[in-house]
Order: sequence, then C-alpha cells, then structure tokens
Amino acid sequence: MAMSGSPADDPGRRLPEINTSVAHPARVYDYLLGGKDNFAADRALGDALAVAMPSAREMFRANRAFLGRAVRYLAAEACVRQFLDVGTGIPTAENTHEVAQAVAPESRIVYVDNDPIVLAHARALMDSDPAGATAFIQADLQAPDKILSDPALRRTLDLGEPVALMLIAILMCIRDDEDPWGLVSTLMDALPPGSYLAVTHPTADFSPGEVAGAVAATEQGGVSFTPRSQAEVAAFFDGLDLVDPGVVPIQAWHLDGVPPGAIQAAYYYGAVGRKA
Repeated sequence: MAMSGSPADDPGRRLPEINTSVAHPARVYDYLLGGKDNFAADRALGDALAVAMPSAREMFRANRAFLGRAVRYLAAEACVRQFLDVGTGIPTAENTHEVAQAVAPESRIVYVDNDPIVLAHARALMDSDPAGATAFIQADLQAPDKILSDPALRRTLDLGEPVALMLIAILMCIRDDEDPWGLVSTLMDALPPGSYLAVTHPTADFSPGEVAGAVAATEQGGVSFTPRSQAEVAAFFDGLDLVDPGVVPIQAWHLDGVPPGAIQAAYYYGAVGRKA
C-alpha cells in the first residue's frame, strides 16, 4: 500500500472530535447509499430528503456512477494520471483511486474532506496499487490555498503535470455569497494546462417542487444546500474546453441505453472540462 497523510503516518496527530448531533453531507450521503458510517442526525436528514425527493437514493447512486464514468474517461481516454478529489465523502465501492488504478496502476490520487469520520476510515479503505499512491487531507474546499500547500498533496502530486480536479456533489454546500466559482478558479489556476475539472451539481431545473422541499429539509437540518441552474453550473467551466456532450443531466453524460424519459430522473448536472 502506498498512502500518505493519515493519522498512522503521524503518531502525534489526533483525530478531531466528531459532532454527532449535527448532520454532515458526507454522512448523509453515506446513509442514503446504504452505508453504516452515520449517526441519528444524518439519518434524520437523509429520511427527510427521501420524503422530499422519493427517488433520492437512486439519484445518489446515479451521481456515484457518474464519478466512475468520469474517472474512467479521464484515465483511459484523456490519459490523466493524477487526481485531486475534493469532498470525497466516506469511502465506498468504486472510489476514485480504484477506478483510475484499474486503468492505470501508476495513478496518484489525493482525497480531501472536512469530515473527521472520513479521515478515520481513510487508511483502512483507501489502499493504493503499489505502482501508484493515495493520500488524504482533512481540509475544506473553502480553504483552497490550504489544500494546495498541504505537504501530503505536494508529496503525492506533481503540479507540473496534468491533474483532474474532481468536485462531485460538493459545490452545492457553498452559498453564492461564499463565491464557489472563485474557489474553483483558485484550484484550477494552480493546475497546469492539460488538467481537467469534473463537476456534478444538483439542480431545481427538472423538478422545482421536490428540490425546494429538499432545500428546506437540509436547511432545517443545519446543512447548506444550494441547487443551481445549467448556466450557473456551466460558469464553473469558464475558460475551459468542455468535453462532449457539455453540461448535461448526469444520465446523459457518457451513458448509453437510458430511455429519453429517464434522462432527467436524477436532478444533477454533470460535466468535464479541459484546461488548454
């Protein structure tokens, strides 16, 4: 196993206390995907989301499937060998490094999340192929400079070579007045030409009523949730060359055999773009 940045690498490093009384997006996601690393507050919010959006669990699975397709495309077709996965969530099947290293064992991946429970599971669940490497950083997307300067990132990734920045179902946690577009630009500006950005983002475009209910449930649960329009999601890719088919419902991105009526069944947009 090749991994850095975990507590086992630093005996003096202690895990921060986990606040189990407040829901966290990573743990809510884990619950709705059928995981066990969640608490009562996370399950309560997950259940409220499922009431507001009855197909929420299927949507979360579709979002996870997009991650796999995007990573396979980046590793197999774009020949990317480095990935920075911010807001990775609690490890489950088909993690970024597993998908990338199945294509190219030498792939190197840095995971970033601000939930201590993700850090607690990182070493056990994120084994790397010996030819590549993985690392985990406990940090927040809202502190991009801290991510970029972290020693674990610098040890694992060569920022002189292309990197795929994966922002899968994370940007909706950042409100407009917190400038998520600027945060993405800061990260992409630090990456060289030939790098990629992959994003999925919830939207109210397909079912405004259900998504309004989900927003109300998450806000009541103490979690920020900002769905965005296709144009707002496209703005994350300003200055990048979009990979076909552009900013589309995730069920329409490199997925064959989906009936036309089911294209918008998952209320997410997804896209991948390349930095020229």
